[in-house]
This record gives sequence, C-alpha cells and structure tokens, in this order.
Amino acid sequence: MLDILILYYSRHGNVAQMAQKIARGVEEVAECQAIIRTVPAISTVCESVSPDIPSDGPPYVSMDELKNCAGLALGSPTHFGNMASPLKYFIDQTSGLWLTGALVNKPAAVFTATSTQHGGQESTLLSMMLPLLHHGMVLLGLPYTEADLLNTKTGGTPYGATHVAGIDSKLPLSDEEQRLCRALGKRLAETAYRLIDQKMR
Repeated sequence: MLDILILYYSRHGNVAQMAQKIARGVEEVAECQAIIRTVPAISTVCESVSPDIPSDGPPYVSMDELKNCAGLALGSPTHFGNMASPLKYFIDQTSGLWLTGALVNKPAAVFTATSTQHGGQESTLLSMMLPLLHHGMVLLGLPYTEADLLNTKTGGTPYGATHVAGIDSKLPLSDEEQRLCRALGKRLAETAYRLIDQKMR
C-alpha cells in the first residue's frame, strides 16, 4: 500500500473536514491509503509544552512519516494570506529531508479555508507551494476538467482545494467544495501510484 500523507493544521475544524474529504478521494485509488496527521499549535508561553498525543483528532506527524510518504497533501487555514504559523514551524524543521532529497519527485497538493470569498485563498496555497518546490516535489492542482471549478460559488481554485467558511467559520463544506477535495485526493493518489509504477519498471 502507498501511504498518502494528509498533513494539516486546523483552528476551527474546517481544514480538518477538508482533510477527511481528500482522504476519501485518496482511498478511491487501489493500493493507496490516506494517513491523516496534524501539527501542534504554537504557544505564546515559552514554558508551555504540548502533550505527545493530542487530546482529540489525528496524531501529530513524525518526520519519518513525511520522509516515507508516497505523496503529500498539505493544508492550512489562511492567516493574512499566508499559511498558519504552526504548519510553517513544522516545515521549517524539514531541512534534514531537503539535504538528503527525501521528497524529490514525490507528488504534492495543497488546500486551505478562509472566512471570506476573497480572504487570500490563492496566496495561501502559493505560500504552501514554495517550500514544496524547494524540496523538489511535483506540484498538482485541480484541472478545469473538474466542472465544479467553473460552477462553484464557494471555494475551489486551480491551485488546490479551498473552502469559504464564513465570518464565524461555521459554514459547512458546499457540495462543490466536497467534490473538489475528493478530486484532489484522487488525483494525488493516482499520480503517486503512476510515479511508483514507472520507477519500478
């Protein structure tokens, strides 16, 4: 089985919901399984230490899980048009993987949620792409053959899956957003499978 890592940080649960839908898309592909992981929040108190296991939700990611995955979906809420600092903090610790080229030629995709329609979704996706490019990963978006990209009145971009959560962050994922999340997961898994298959020939 190929492990497709879905790694995210979620503050209000919207990005976590997207991760679940992306995982469903991953698991539509034979020989692929979704591994859902998160990162701890960053504390403003220097003495504060997070427990090794979160009280709810998926486990925290390990560096080995990132190193050994066949593909990566990276998700974050939008914070002023950028990825959230807990996710950036984790990525900043991956220089060891960069030095060894551990992620080179592995497929990757990105996803985000914002409170408003024009709250910086695309710039946040681009901010997550930059370190993945430095790692030599193969970036995937959503092609316009996905009809929901043309019809959505909520989230959805060619750069990756998105969700408009509303000012109170309580809007559910729209039907279009759910389908685009699944499409992104499926495309990621299919690409990972093809790349591994070609490598083994």
